[in-house]
Amino acid sequence: MKRILAGISTLVALSLPGLALASTWTIDPDHTNVGFRVKHLMVSSVNGNFQKHSGTVVIDDRDVTKSKVEIVIDTASINTNVVKRDEHLRSADFFDVANYPTMTFVSKKVVKAGKGRLRVTGDLTLHGQTKEVVLVVEGPSKESKDPWGNLRRGASATAHINRRDFGLVWNKTLETGGVLVGDEIAITLDVEMIKNKDNAALLQQLK
Repeated sequence: MKRILAGISTLVALSLPGLALASTWTIDPDHTNVGFRVKHLMVSSVNGNFQKHSGTVVIDDRDVTKSKVEIVIDTASINTNVVKRDEHLRSADFFDVANYPTMTFVSKKVVKAGKGRLRVTGDLTLHGQTKEVVLVVEGPSKESKDPWGNLRRGASATAHINRRDFGLVWNKTLETGGVLVGDEIAITLDVEMIKNKDNAALLQQLK
């Protein structure tokens, strides 16, 4: 009987090769931060984040370059800790959240960039425009089990974009020279993921 079961397991593994090689992880919004930084008045930086987001990461530990990432961000959830500024950022001058309620990132290519580092190239869709963006990633970390039995991993990433590439062109010229809002946006992601149990459960049943 054990041989029969082993044979069935092998056939299933061959018919579903991705199941044995890759695992799917859901981004934990409660322990993930999607942040940004932009120059203000050419003298300092304003920091903010988006408080609502979701996503899925498929990690292939045998060949990490086959991994994939998809992230969806609610643009109306922008928060810079100043109510009037956030309202302006939600308006048609900037994110125009009434017409563009989400921004998305979908990976297209993953390459190794040194020990524990990756370069993830993907399409960022923002304000109705889609442009290629590169995330410099540290991680993913090793698996860690939380007190409730869930497996977790983490990663951090940075990227830089020009907001004008996405049609975010509103600005004001300063009397002393320069502009009110900088064009370059620094993006920072600190991500915590929970492993989906479907794959693990199926493999356990086949043993």
